[in-house]
Amino acid sequence: MRGYYTPEQIRNAEAPLLNSLPNGVLMRRAAYGLATVVAGELAARTGGVAGRRVTILVGTGDNGGDGLWAGTYLRRRGVSVSALLLDPTRVHAEGLAALRASGGRVVTRCGPADIVVDAIVGISGKGPLRPDAAAVVEQITSPIVAVDIPSGVDAETGAALGPAVTADVTVTFGARKPVHVLAVPRCGRIELVDIGLELPAPAMASLEPADVGRVWPIPTAADDKYSQGVVGVLAGSATFPGAALLCVGAAVAATSGMVRYVGSAGAEVVSHYPEVVAAPDLDTAGRVQAWVVGPGFGTDEESAEIVRRVLDTDLPVVVDADALTVLAQNEGWVAGRAAPTLLTPHAGEFARLTGSDPAPDRVGSVRDLAARWGVTVLLKGRATIVADADGTTFVSDAGGSAASTAGSGDVLSGILGALLASGMAPSTAAACGAKVHALAAARAAHGSGGEFAAPISASPLCEAIPDAIRTVRSLPT
Repeated sequence: MRGYYTPEQIRNAEAPLLNSLPNGVLMRRAAYGLATVVAGELAARTGGVAGRRVTILVGTGDNGGDGLWAGTYLRRRGVSVSALLLDPTRVHAEGLAALRASGGRVVTRCGPADIVVDAIVGISGKGPLRPDAAAVVEQITSPIVAVDIPSGVDAETGAALGPAVTADVTVTFGARKPVHVLAVPRCGRIELVDIGLELPAPAMASLEPADVGRVWPIPTAADDKYSQGVVGVLAGSATFPGAALLCVGAAVAATSGMVRYVGSAGAEVVSHYPEVVAAPDLDTAGRVQAWVVGPGFGTDEESAEIVRRVLDTDLPVVVDADALTVLAQNEGWVAGRAAPTLLTPHAGEFARLTGSDPAPDRVGSVRDLAARWGVTVLLKGRATIVADADGTTFVSDAGGSAASTAGSGDVLSGILGALLASGMAPSTAAACGAKVHALAAARAAHGSGGEFAAPISASPLCEAIPDAIRTVRSLPT
């Protein structure tokens, strides 16, 4: 499991070291790690280090100091280093003196460079780049290595509400911050430099693929189809029968238990998945250990009554798509439920549930809804956020946008329902399901493993689920 720490947690962890070490040692420790990464980038991109050109965009405070000291270490390796001071009156004096003493130059414009180091704003910065810095960044065509965070991107929320840096590599110190998973397209590759921090429990975490493989439900010698979990799927309609097929297909692929389907698309479902037991209504459905309700289901009075009945049970329920629209008008249906309730909105459905867009603080918004309603919430996106009512938070970066296709959410709901039926806790099921869903999308997009991806639809994503599960289970723990 990988943890992410807020700026406040990092500052609190740094305080004992700052008090115990000689002045400047911690900064130089971080800067040496930064310089090592930059040198590695130079070698990888240009075939060498000595004689290459690096420009450092120097802001105020310690972030600028990190950049200046890193420039000093790069000078010792024969790199031509230039520093563009965005506010010369507030520059880190000791770092600037060290750079000048090493032969580094101060410049007034960002000329040609093999790498540009973004040392403008650190983890305490808020808001977009100021106009002068934005004008400089806009002209850069060289690869950018960001110091701790890409400047202009919020360290805690990952939001960029105006001009901001898009880095190729971000070098962070001590621990990863939320921005490093919430804004991966802005951060690029993350390089972590250990500076000796003693860290508390993280503010949020993401499961590594091996973590998912370790807990994914696989039948044991003592299991049968019932003991592995029976999931009931209420999905599809005359208008959207495909939603039923995608949701059911994903549930079938995700675990080795049993799937019951309830709805109007029974004939289509059984023709595609003969192992599924279909029923026309709830009264004849048979026993299940968890329900999925909502994909392509409709929002009329009959559909709403079925949603109410399902939520009135003492079983875990995944609420998705049309069922979320119904629930937005009937919040009381989930109040006080003893069994797990997992809501799976995208941003538009989240706005219907709460009356406000989840951005810019997507994590805070998800935590707030989970706490107020006493449920688990999975907010879909490139970075999927999962929060329990107690504040426990997982985040999963998809690594790409292959799953951004119609019906992808129906597939995710089927996976989640099967995991809940197996007995998995809702936040764990959500985090594991999101990871396998993203991996399945990537596997489908890349086919047999070629370098280039192709656009996919939800059907090949669903078909790739078993392969994705095999992959996470094959990884060493």
